[in-house]
Amino acid sequence: MSNNLSNSNTIMAGIKEVGHKVFGGYAELLRIPHTARYSIGSVIACMPFPMVGMTITISVQHYYGNYSLAGMLTAIQAIALAVATPLLGKLTDKFGQRQVSIPTILVWIVAAVALTTSITNRAPEWVLYCLTPFLAAIPPWGAMSRARWTKILKGDQERTNRALSLCGVLDECMWVIGNPLASTLAVISGLLAFSFTGMCVVVGALMFLTELTTEPPSQTQLARAEGISRKEYREREAARAEALKVETAAEETRRRLEREGVTDEATINAAIEQAVADARSGKKASIWGPGLIAVCVTWFGLGAFQSATGISIIAFATESNMKQYTGFVFACFSISSLMGALVYGAKNWSIALWKRFYFCLAVVNIGISTFLFAKHLWVIMIIYLIIGVCQAPTWINGNQLMLHLVPPSRLTEGMAWMGAMNSIGSSAGSAIAGQFIDRMGSHGGFMVVTTLALVSLVIALIGFKQIKGSTEQPTLTEVSV
Repeated sequence: MSNNLSNSNTIMAGIKEVGHKVFGGYAELLRIPHTARYSIGSVIACMPFPMVGMTITISVQHYYGNYSLAGMLTAIQAIALAVATPLLGKLTDKFGQRQVSIPTILVWIVAAVALTTSITNRAPEWVLYCLTPFLAAIPPWGAMSRARWTKILKGDQERTNRALSLCGVLDECMWVIGNPLASTLAVISGLLAFSFTGMCVVVGALMFLTELTTEPPSQTQLARAEGISRKEYREREAARAEALKVETAAEETRRRLEREGVTDEATINAAIEQAVADARSGKKASIWGPGLIAVCVTWFGLGAFQSATGISIIAFATESNMKQYTGFVFACFSISSLMGALVYGAKNWSIALWKRFYFCLAVVNIGISTFLFAKHLWVIMIIYLIIGVCQAPTWINGNQLMLHLVPPSRLTEGMAWMGAMNSIGSSAGSAIAGQFIDRMGSHGGFMVVTTLALVSLVIALIGFKQIKGSTEQPTLTEVSV
């Protein structure tokens, strides 16, 4: 009896130790004053992301019986998001989170009410086309939350990376809850689904925006505090980032030559001068460089095949008379991704960031390509469970790349551009898949998915040199501003 008790205590102690290793770092972050409130608030306010696209698809297919129309509407919303998100991110960095978010939320609520009324009353299609773009009026909650973390943890690279992983975990919680809710509520009533989403927007916004102590200062506030204009502040910040790049380029060149056994001082000085000249080339005030372009193009492909996957699975489930289960299939992907994010963020990785990025991306892209050969909805669900563990880490890696690519007061803008390219890809994927589904059924949609997934992986490999090189650059969020 005592042996059994001892074994039980040993097992419990082991479980507690594992739980502390996995969750201890996250718990430590959330114990920082005020962080739990804005982190959870941002997730609640982000509910339009998992719910709106699926609600539009199911509701339009129900009232209009047309996948092409559903695909075009989700594509229009994605294009509008692609246009609005970087703009909102840039405005947020300039003027502040509350100043931009409040009017944006009001626009979204009015648009959601108008679109729901139009769909349920089978309004002419042109009315839907006119109203859908306004559903892109969603503040960049995720980017704003990450900006708050980088402000709080500035200079602590390990905890900053874990905080970005925590954001990925919370994002996956949003998708785990939002997808089944959207499919269930939209099958009952599109009005019910949009009403619930609107309530989430209001509650989440109140939690996030009323937390003032962690809000990063805007460029306007920083410039005003130093008695200079916003333009002068941005120019000075760009100059500091440039100086850090130049200093790092010189130091890395010197170390490389030392490893190669070069001792001639004239040769070393010439190589350093060339490295410094190369580092100084380009537009100093622009955040756009080869690394950022490579990441954004990769995110375009990622959005394209994943949106095509969503509408194809809905079509497949509808053909199998299992439409009510589509949200749970997507939730399985999100649950798997959530677990991947938890484990990924708990470990301090010694493997190079670019290696982790490409491994996770390949698992997701190649895995989704196999949907073309699935014969049952549950097979798709199982594949989703397997490959989902690499979904959130892929996004986390992308966010960590951003820390190397843009200066701190433009981090919201940089991440917004990444999300915007993902939205543009989503618009292309859903529109193309909708056309193929109407002509060839779900099989045609999965053909599009496979093609887009493989092309996306090829695009990422083309940008290999730029993405690998960006991880060797200094972390720009460490610049003192």
